[in-house]
Amino acid sequence: MRMISKILLGTAAAASVATAGIAYAAPGQDGAGKARPDITRAQAEERAGKMFDRMDANKDGKLDAADREARQQARFDRLDTNKDGSISREEFAARRDRTRTAPDGQKADGRRFGGRHHGGWHRGGHGGMGMMKQGAGPVTRAEFVAAHLARFDAADTDRNGVLTTQERQAQREKMRAEWQAKRATQQQQKAQ
Repeated sequence: MRMISKILLGTAAAASVATAGIAYAAPGQDGAGKARPDITRAQAEERAGKMFDRMDANKDGKLDAADREARQQARFDRLDTNKDGSISREEFAARRDRTRTAPDGQKADGRRFGGRHHGGWHRGGHGGMGMMKQGAGPVTRAEFVAAHLARFDAADTDRNGVLTTQERQAQREKMRAEWQAKRATQQQQKAQ
């Protein structure tokens, strides 16, 4: 049961973080229902650095399998409130009700930066997370930040160093279309 619980938690963590790269591209409102302000390139760089620092669990200046395992274990331990080595339905459901603060000062349920998920692993997609695929080598802070800035630059269509709501919306729609095309191709390949 413990192994299944860890696998399910790891899968859920991966899925939740898959949206991390959309942080700069996501339109709409923050967690409080307010319109998100424009974001400058300097702000994006600062956020990427902070994200890296949170993800670097052993503080060795690189992201690798050891950090991924430590973060997954920490997530599991947070949910396993009775410390019996498995997560009951009640413990899993209670995760939504948590309002306490995590050690990094963020909400314990993983919601960061205005309600978007940011802090975990799942990589393979956006915002520099593609470097975090299983089997890939370690990622340095500089590489991580550079990948986030590349996503920012791609979304900043007027090249003024500021992402507007409209630019984030356009980037989100582009990413969604790319994802849907990739998924359709994969489904066609499976069908053959």
